[in-house]
Amino acid sequence: MLTPQGLKGKQYRITGNSYPRLGRPPRRSRKVLAAIGVLLALSLVAVGGVQLYDVFRGRHASAQACPVPGASGKPLAAPASDGAAAGASPAPGATSTAVPQPQAVTVNVFNATDKSGLAARTAEELKKRGFTVGQVGNAPAALDKKVPGTVQVISGPAGLGAATLLGSQVASATRTADARTDGTVDFVIGDSFAALLDPTQAAAALAEATKPSPTPSPQPGSC
Repeated sequence: MLTPQGLKGKQYRITGNSYPRLGRPPRRSRKVLAAIGVLLALSLVAVGGVQLYDVFRGRHASAQACPVPGASGKPLAAPASDGAAAGASPAPGATSTAVPQPQAVTVNVFNATDKSGLAARTAEELKKRGFTVGQVGNAPAALDKKVPGTVQVISGPAGLGAATLLGSQVASATRTADARTDGTVDFVIGDSFAALLDPTQAAAALAEATKPSPTPSPQPGSC
Protein backbone atom coordinates (compact mmCIF):
# COMPACT_ATOMS: atom_id res chain seq x y z
CA MET A 1 0.00 0.00 0.00
CA LEU A 2 1.28 3.44 -0.91
CA THR A 3 0.07 6.82 0.18
CA PRO A 4 1.46 9.42 -2.15
CA GLN A 5 1.88 12.87 -0.71
CA GLY A 6 -0.75 15.44 -1.59
CA LEU A 7 -3.60 12.91 -1.84
CA LYS A 8 -5.04 13.61 1.64
CA GLY A 9 -4.44 10.27 3.13
CA LYS A 10 -5.91 8.19 0.34
CA GLN A 11 -4.21 4.94 -0.21
CA TYR A 12 -3.70 3.12 -3.45
CA ARG A 13 -2.81 -0.51 -4.01
CA ILE A 14 -0.42 -1.68 -6.63
CA THR A 15 -1.52 -5.00 -8.07
CA GLY A 16 0.23 -7.50 -10.23
CA ASN A 17 3.26 -9.67 -9.70
CA SER A 18 5.46 -8.52 -12.61
CA TYR A 19 8.33 -6.19 -11.86
CA PRO A 20 10.86 -4.87 -14.32
CA ARG A 21 14.30 -6.32 -13.93
CA LEU A 22 17.15 -3.92 -14.45
CA GLY A 23 20.29 -5.45 -15.97
CA ARG A 24 23.82 -4.30 -15.35
CA PRO A 25 24.79 -1.37 -17.44
CA PRO A 26 27.21 -2.29 -20.29
CA ARG A 27 30.83 -1.82 -19.48
CA ARG A 28 32.58 0.05 -22.23
CA SER A 29 36.01 -0.87 -20.85
CA ARG A 30 35.46 -4.54 -21.66
CA LYS A 31 34.52 -3.74 -25.21
CA VAL A 32 37.53 -1.50 -25.63
CA LEU A 33 39.88 -4.20 -24.31
CA ALA A 34 38.32 -6.81 -26.58
CA ALA A 35 38.75 -4.53 -29.60
CA ILE A 36 42.40 -3.91 -28.71
CA GLY A 37 42.99 -7.66 -28.36
CA VAL A 38 41.49 -8.29 -31.79
CA LEU A 39 43.68 -5.59 -33.33
CA LEU A 40 46.82 -7.05 -31.72
CA ALA A 41 45.98 -10.54 -32.98
CA LEU A 42 45.44 -9.23 -36.51
CA SER A 43 48.76 -7.34 -36.34
CA LEU A 44 50.65 -10.46 -35.28
CA VAL A 45 49.10 -12.46 -38.12
CA ALA A 46 50.04 -9.75 -40.62
CA VAL A 47 53.65 -9.53 -39.37
CA GLY A 48 54.02 -13.32 -39.49
CA GLY A 49 52.73 -13.41 -43.04
CA VAL A 50 55.22 -10.76 -44.17
CA GLN A 51 58.12 -12.64 -42.55
CA LEU A 52 57.14 -15.91 -44.20
CA TYR A 53 56.90 -14.14 -47.55
CA ASP A 54 60.38 -12.67 -47.11
CA VAL A 55 61.82 -16.08 -46.15
CA PHE A 56 60.40 -17.87 -49.19
CA ARG A 57 61.33 -14.96 -51.45
CA GLY A 58 64.93 -15.01 -50.12
CA ARG A 59 65.23 -18.75 -50.69
CA HIS A 60 63.91 -18.40 -54.22
CA ALA A 61 66.37 -15.58 -54.95
CA SER A 62 69.27 -17.64 -53.56
CA ALA A 63 68.31 -20.58 -55.73
CA GLN A 64 68.28 -18.34 -58.80
CA ALA A 65 71.57 -16.62 -57.88
CA CYS A 66 73.51 -19.87 -57.42
CA PRO A 67 73.91 -21.58 -60.80
CA VAL A 68 74.21 -25.34 -60.83
CA PRO A 69 76.82 -26.79 -63.20
CA GLY A 70 75.06 -28.28 -66.18
CA ALA A 71 71.64 -26.94 -65.11
CA SER A 72 71.42 -24.73 -68.18
CA GLY A 73 71.34 -27.79 -70.40
CA LYS A 74 74.82 -27.16 -71.78
CA PRO A 75 77.22 -30.11 -71.46
CA LEU A 76 80.07 -29.72 -69.01
CA ALA A 77 83.55 -29.46 -70.50
CA ALA A 78 85.33 -32.79 -70.43
CA PRO A 79 88.74 -32.86 -68.70
CA ALA A 80 91.78 -33.31 -70.88
CA SER A 81 92.95 -36.88 -71.16
CA ASP A 82 96.42 -38.05 -70.16
CA GLY A 83 97.23 -38.62 -73.79
CA ALA A 84 96.37 -35.03 -74.67
CA ALA A 85 98.49 -33.74 -71.78
CA ALA A 86 101.41 -35.91 -72.84
CA GLY A 87 101.28 -34.94 -76.48
CA ALA A 88 100.76 -31.22 -75.97
CA SER A 89 103.86 -29.06 -76.28
CA PRO A 90 103.61 -25.78 -74.36
CA ALA A 91 104.30 -22.64 -76.36
CA PRO A 92 107.48 -20.72 -75.57
CA GLY A 93 106.96 -18.57 -72.48
CA ALA A 94 103.76 -20.42 -71.52
CA THR A 95 103.10 -21.82 -68.07
CA SER A 96 102.24 -25.52 -67.83
CA THR A 97 101.30 -27.04 -64.47
CA ALA A 98 99.62 -30.16 -65.91
CA VAL A 99 101.64 -33.26 -65.09
CA PRO A 100 102.68 -34.94 -68.38
CA GLN A 101 103.62 -38.52 -69.09
CA PRO A 102 107.35 -39.38 -68.60
CA GLN A 103 107.81 -39.83 -72.36
CA ALA A 104 106.98 -36.12 -72.86
CA VAL A 105 109.60 -34.95 -70.36
CA THR A 106 113.20 -34.22 -71.33
CA VAL A 107 115.44 -34.32 -68.27
CA ASN A 108 119.08 -33.24 -67.96
CA VAL A 109 120.86 -35.16 -65.20
CA PHE A 110 123.79 -33.41 -63.47
CA ASN A 111 126.01 -34.60 -60.65
CA ALA A 112 126.83 -31.89 -58.07
CA THR A 113 128.72 -34.31 -55.78
CA ASP A 114 132.19 -35.83 -55.79
CA LYS A 115 130.76 -39.33 -56.38
CA SER A 116 131.87 -40.50 -59.79
CA GLY A 117 129.32 -41.97 -62.26
CA LEU A 118 126.27 -40.96 -60.21
CA ALA A 119 124.71 -38.91 -63.00
CA ALA A 120 125.05 -41.70 -65.57
CA ARG A 121 123.50 -44.34 -63.31
CA THR A 122 120.61 -42.08 -62.35
CA ALA A 123 119.99 -41.08 -65.95
CA GLU A 124 119.79 -44.74 -66.94
CA GLU A 125 117.24 -45.41 -64.21
CA LEU A 126 115.12 -42.44 -65.29
CA LYS A 127 115.27 -43.68 -68.87
CA LYS A 128 113.91 -47.06 -67.76
CA ARG A 129 110.96 -45.24 -66.21
CA GLY A 130 110.12 -43.66 -69.56
CA PHE A 131 111.77 -40.25 -69.31
CA THR A 132 113.63 -38.78 -72.26
CA VAL A 133 117.20 -38.12 -71.16
CA GLY A 134 119.01 -35.06 -72.49
CA GLN A 135 122.36 -33.92 -71.13
CA VAL A 136 124.25 -36.06 -68.58
CA GLY A 137 127.37 -34.92 -66.73
CA ASN A 138 128.76 -32.82 -63.92
CA ALA A 139 126.79 -29.89 -62.58
CA PRO A 140 127.71 -26.37 -63.74
CA ALA A 141 130.01 -24.35 -61.50
CA ALA A 142 127.08 -22.41 -60.01
CA LEU A 143 125.73 -25.67 -58.53
CA ASP A 144 128.77 -27.91 -58.13
CA LYS A 145 129.13 -28.98 -54.48
CA LYS A 146 126.31 -26.56 -53.61
CA VAL A 147 123.30 -28.89 -53.41
CA PRO A 148 123.15 -30.14 -49.80
CA GLY A 149 119.87 -32.00 -50.21
CA THR A 150 118.95 -35.02 -52.29
CA VAL A 151 118.06 -33.40 -55.64
CA GLN A 152 117.43 -29.91 -56.93
CA VAL A 153 114.85 -29.90 -59.74
CA ILE A 154 115.09 -26.80 -61.97
CA SER A 155 112.58 -25.82 -64.66
CA GLY A 156 111.06 -22.84 -66.40
CA PRO A 157 107.36 -21.84 -66.45
CA ALA A 158 106.66 -24.32 -69.27
CA GLY A 159 108.08 -27.24 -67.29
CA LEU A 160 106.33 -26.87 -63.93
CA GLY A 161 104.25 -30.02 -64.40
CA ALA A 162 107.30 -31.98 -65.56
CA ALA A 163 109.23 -30.73 -62.51
CA THR A 164 106.45 -32.01 -60.26
CA LEU A 165 106.70 -35.42 -61.91
CA LEU A 166 110.48 -35.59 -61.58
CA GLY A 167 110.42 -34.28 -58.01
CA SER A 168 108.20 -37.22 -57.03
CA GLN A 169 110.91 -39.67 -58.12
CA VAL A 170 113.12 -38.88 -55.12
CA ALA A 171 112.53 -38.08 -51.46
CA SER A 172 112.82 -34.46 -50.25
CA ALA A 173 113.55 -32.93 -53.64
CA THR A 174 113.91 -29.14 -53.89
CA ARG A 175 112.22 -27.34 -56.79
CA THR A 176 113.43 -24.03 -58.21
CA ALA A 177 112.59 -22.05 -61.36
CA ASP A 178 114.68 -20.18 -63.90
CA ALA A 179 113.99 -18.18 -67.05
CA ARG A 180 114.20 -20.97 -69.64
CA THR A 181 111.41 -20.94 -72.19
CA ASP A 182 111.29 -24.65 -73.06
CA GLY A 183 109.88 -27.54 -71.05
CA THR A 184 113.16 -29.25 -70.16
CA VAL A 185 113.99 -30.01 -66.53
CA ASP A 186 117.39 -30.22 -64.80
CA PHE A 187 117.78 -33.02 -62.25
CA VAL A 188 120.78 -31.95 -60.15
CA ILE A 189 121.97 -34.63 -57.70
CA GLY A 190 123.01 -33.39 -54.26
CA ASP A 191 125.09 -34.70 -51.39
CA SER A 192 122.18 -36.48 -49.63
CA PHE A 193 121.07 -38.46 -52.68
CA ALA A 194 121.22 -42.25 -52.36
CA ALA A 195 118.76 -43.63 -54.93
CA LEU A 196 115.44 -42.97 -56.62
CA LEU A 197 112.24 -44.01 -54.90
CA ASP A 198 110.83 -47.29 -56.17
CA PRO A 199 108.00 -46.88 -58.70
CA THR A 200 105.27 -47.56 -56.11
CA GLN A 201 106.66 -44.95 -53.72
CA ALA A 202 107.11 -42.49 -56.58
CA ALA A 203 103.48 -42.95 -57.66
CA ALA A 204 102.29 -42.34 -54.09
CA ALA A 205 104.47 -39.21 -53.83
CA LEU A 206 103.07 -37.88 -57.12
CA ALA A 207 99.49 -38.49 -55.98
CA GLU A 208 100.20 -36.58 -52.78
CA ALA A 209 101.84 -33.70 -54.65
CA THR A 210 98.91 -33.32 -57.07
CA LYS A 211 96.11 -33.85 -54.55
CA PRO A 212 93.61 -30.97 -54.91
CA SER A 213 92.91 -28.73 -51.96
CA PRO A 214 89.53 -29.32 -50.27
CA THR A 215 86.81 -26.96 -51.42
CA PRO A 216 85.19 -25.04 -48.54
CA SER A 217 81.49 -25.59 -48.04
CA PRO A 218 79.34 -22.58 -49.07
CA GLN A 219 77.83 -20.62 -46.21
CA PRO A 220 74.02 -20.41 -45.95
CA GLY A 221 72.69 -17.81 -48.33
CA SER A 222 75.82 -17.81 -50.51
CA CYS A 223 76.95 -19.73 -53.57
